[in-house]
Amino acid sequence: MTQSTTTTAPPAESGAHIHWQRNLAVCMFGSFTTIIAMTLLLPFLPLYVEQLGVKDHAAIVQWSGAAYGATFFSAALVAPLWGRLADRYGRKPMLIRASLGMAVAMALIGLAGNVWQLVGLRLLAGLLGGYASGSMVLVATQTPKDRTGWALGTMSSAIMAGNLVGPLVGGVLPPLVGIRNTFFAAGAMIFVAFLATAFLIREEKKAPSASKQRGASDDTGWAAVPDKRPLVAMLFTGMLLMLANMSIEPIITVYVATLVDDPNRVTMMAGLVMSAAALGSILSASWLGKLADRVGHWNVIVGCLAVSALLLVPQAFVSSGWQLVVLRFLMGLSLGGLLPCIASVIRHNVPERVAGNMLGYSTSAQYTGQVAGPLLGGFVGGHIGMRAVFLGTCVLMAAGAGWNWLAKRR
Repeated sequence: MTQSTTTTAPPAESGAHIHWQRNLAVCMFGSFTTIIAMTLLLPFLPLYVEQLGVKDHAAIVQWSGAAYGATFFSAALVAPLWGRLADRYGRKPMLIRASLGMAVAMALIGLAGNVWQLVGLRLLAGLLGGYASGSMVLVATQTPKDRTGWALGTMSSAIMAGNLVGPLVGGVLPPLVGIRNTFFAAGAMIFVAFLATAFLIREEKKAPSASKQRGASDDTGWAAVPDKRPLVAMLFTGMLLMLANMSIEPIITVYVATLVDDPNRVTMMAGLVMSAAALGSILSASWLGKLADRVGHWNVIVGCLAVSALLLVPQAFVSSGWQLVVLRFLMGLSLGGLLPCIASVIRHNVPERVAGNMLGYSTSAQYTGQVAGPLLGGFVGGHIGMRAVFLGTCVLMAAGAGWNWLAKRR
């Protein structure tokens, strides 16, 4: 790996290293709150769409899907841009922008007057947001390299905890305070993260001559990466991770219905299945990140993908809902180490001056998998069969493990 041989941090990072633990704590809190805000509307989104004037059942479903996916679609488009601006102007300003933008966007969603405004404001939230991905960039570049895996693993735990808690908050708050007030509360919570980011995070300023010493006009972006193979492998791996997580989303309730005798228990069991993988990832992310610091990030990536591929096979042949819950939990344990390891490999294989830009591309690749996973899972499940979704994802994960193993050897 071309950039991982340096053992001494560059001067621009030395001051930031003093504050890296506080930076990590603030980034974890901000990522946790913003992810909650992005996902809390899942349980009540169809109800909100109906409140905004959509009455036909099919239209409610379609508008709900469009509103939910809009944020991730727009975020995928702008993630590389925010990463590049972070490289140029600093990572902390991008986090301030993202937290303030998300706070405003969430409050405006609570004021939406029709469904078009809802979708537009969800697009705006994705365009202005990116706090979690920006936090990964700041933590990856401001943490001592020998602690990067653990720090990014801890960050991943906070992000996945937000994904787990968000729908729970969205199920509890609306009956208590109302749907619109739920958005206002989410905006207020993110505003607290904005204040913490503005006043508590410390980022060492880059030396003014750092970029001038390079002179070449094309020495930015992809052109600045001497060996692009590790970067391409990580982009593919990130997309694969999200695709594997999301591919069963369209079929999970229907699949669980074939495993549970009591129809009244189907939705509860489906919720447990969806939450099991997230819980497993939360528990394993920091430990696997710490392990990767010792045994190598590539080794953990290959092992996680291979174990996940093996665990997908029995998921296609379970005979009870609890068996599926246990297997998804184990799969979550194996997948928890991927995000921190992906970020670590990218950081160690690209120049510091373009790290944010490249990690932005990684975020876009992950959002692509998050969008493509449900589409592919729904198509395969509807036309071939639900078991084929698990087996097809198994083949993809095994292929990813093989590709990463070959890339590591090269």
